[in-house]
Amino acid sequence: MRILLVEDHVELSHWVAKALRDAHLTVETAGNGADADALLHTQEYALVILDLTLPKMDGLDVLKRMRARGSKAPVLILTARGGLNERVQGLNLGADDYLPKPFELAELEARVKALLRRSQGNEAVVLQCGALSFDTVSRQFFYDAASLSLTPREYAVLEALMTRPGQAVSKDKLFDEVFALDDDANLDAIEIYIHRLRKKLDSVSVGKVAIVTLRGIGYLLEAR
Repeated sequence: MRILLVEDHVELSHWVAKALRDAHLTVETAGNGADADALLHTQEYALVILDLTLPKMDGLDVLKRMRARGSKAPVLILTARGGLNERVQGLNLGADDYLPKPFELAELEARVKALLRRSQGNEAVVLQCGALSFDTVSRQFFYDAASLSLTPREYAVLEALMTRPGQAVSKDKLFDEVFALDDDANLDAIEIYIHRLRKKLDSVSVGKVAIVTLRGIGYLLEAR
């Protein structure tokens, strides 16, 4: 479940992205409208947080183009342009919510989670892989009924595997879902997080759930 944050203010973008990652959400960032439009044309996101005043392409044009392509991803407009006409225009173009700057981080997180719940039909869906379960609404992992303590990156790797039951996930795909475009990381970092996850799963209960390496293919989450 990836979020695209489109914000040209570098410090604000880093601050918001960090807060959302700490809330166990996978966040990618774009610093201008053209980059955001290109990503939205080729990638799927569970939610888009969109500033309006952007270099290279205005946020409303980004929104208009993504809706014209048929994207139904929820869009939260986050901007200092808080006039009534622009709010109405954004909502008419297909935005789902509008939060003016300055804003409280707690409110942003609450709105993001509400939009994600709404897009999932407001139903609590629990994914299961043997002793491991994932509540998609509370966004918590449980192993043998105990809550798993995970870092944001470990969480993102495990979510990517958990949401594809019985399906191998390539290292490239995991990398795309775990690391934002501006992260200084390479493909081998995925192996580090896979190793850490295996240790954490074994520390709770050895052998009930395993992350299997399929050489040349990727990784598979498997109940035993």
